[in-house]
Amino acid sequence: MRMLGWAVLLALFPVPLPAQSLAQRVRDAGDGTVRLSFAAREGVCSQGPGSITILDGNGRDDEWESDCDRGPVRVSLRMRGGAPGEAQIYVGGRWRPGREDVTDLGLVSAREAADLLLALAPQVTEDDGGELVTAATLADSVVVWPQLLRLARDRRVREDTRKQAVFWLGQAAGEEATKGLDSIATDAGDIEIRKQAVFALSQRPHEEGVPALIRIARTNRHPELRKSALFWLGQSEDPRALTLFEEILR
Repeated sequence: MRMLGWAVLLALFPVPLPAQSLAQRVRDAGDGTVRLSFAAREGVCSQGPGSITILDGNGRDDEWESDCDRGPVRVSLRMRGGAPGEAQIYVGGRWRPGREDVTDLGLVSAREAADLLLALAPQVTEDDGGELVTAATLADSVVVWPQLLRLARDRRVREDTRKQAVFWLGQAAGEEATKGLDSIATDAGDIEIRKQAVFALSQRPHEEGVPALIRIARTNRHPELRKSALFWLGQSEDPRALTLFEEILR
């Protein structure tokens, strides 16, 4: 009788099935356009199509504020045979009503969205893999640099996608390397001239310029110079730059 009672209760209150993953929901949508939205990290905003700005909080004006729309991040994926063919990213605004082949997944977890976009980036059949990489870096409270590092080092991935991964690795490393430095170091000389010298080093042959930039990024006392060196290392496509980014971020 006791077992029968439990059977009746289970029939009345069925155990809920596990929620579908975001990746499964995208697969289930089939061919057509899939839309998803997720929370943007601090400082990400937009003033219209093709405009994405990342504000670092420095130089804040207590009297005036921009009309830059603060989010969410919106991604449109054109799926073909289970793989994304094209991708568009936006910040803020709203979706226009879609056609019959549009599936809107609504507001999703930023963590799940970033993981999905970075997993899909190598599969994009057009030149939009870099768009998915960028979108993933805009997700709120999500650390993506380990996945970016894997993408950047994977020679099977399209070159434009790898370049975008390297670019955002450089940005992440620059932020980490200057974290906590809230005063200007006491290096002598004009900072703008010094930054121009860092740029000039980036234009030299790699065997000459890259080691010098790495030394600046590791040891210079001025945070702006270190961040500038990391930026130009991110443009160099040199494997030594990736090693440095990994070292800083770890």
